[in-house]
Amino acid sequence: MQAANSWRASRRRSRARAVLTMLCVVIALSIAPGGSPAAAPIAVAVADFDYFDTSGEVVDQSAEHRARVASFAALLRDNLAAQDGYRVVRLECSDPPCTANSLSQDLFIAAARKAGARLVVYGGIRKMSTLVQWGEIQLLDLEAEKLLMRRTVTFRGDNDAAYRHAADFVGNTLKETMPKP
Repeated sequence: MQAANSWRASRRRSRARAVLTMLCVVIALSIAPGGSPAAAPIAVAVADFDYFDTSGEVVDQSAEHRARVASFAALLRDNLAAQDGYRVVRLECSDPPCTANSLSQDLFIAAARKAGARLVVYGGIRKMSTLVQWGEIQLLDLEAEKLLMRRTVTFRGDNDAAYRHAADFVGNTLKETMPKP
C-alpha cells in the first residue's frame, strides 16, 4: 500500500514538473528578444486615396492617374507592413475604391473598425499642373478617437518615380508619427 502511495506521489510530482516546464516555455516564447513581453502589432488600415486633376491638361490621363494613385496606397501599405510592430489590414467596401470621400464618414469608420484597424491612413492627391501635385495625408487613431496627423505634401512630376518618391516620404513621416507598440 505504501509503495502505491509513493508511486502516486511521484507521478503527481512528475505531472507538476511537466506543467511547470510547459508554463516556462510559454512564457519564454512570449518574451521578445529585447527581454520584454512581445507587444501585439498595431493594426493599420491604409485607405485608397482620392484623386483630383485640376490641371486642365488636354490629354486624358485618367487611367494612368488611377494606376499611380492605387500604386501610391500600395507602396504605403508595403512600407508600413515592413515595419516591426505594425500589421496592415485592408478596408472592405461594397463599391471600391474605399476612399474617405467615396464613403460617408460613418461607413468609412465602420469599415476600418470591421477590418480590425486601430489606425487609419487616408487622404487625397491633387494634380495642380503638369509639374506640381500635392497630397493631403491624415492619420486617425480609432481607439483614442483622435486625429494624430494631418500633413500636406507636395511633389514634382507626374510619373511613377515621382509617386514612389512621395510614398516613401509619406511612409517615413507616418512612422515618426504613429504610436509605438
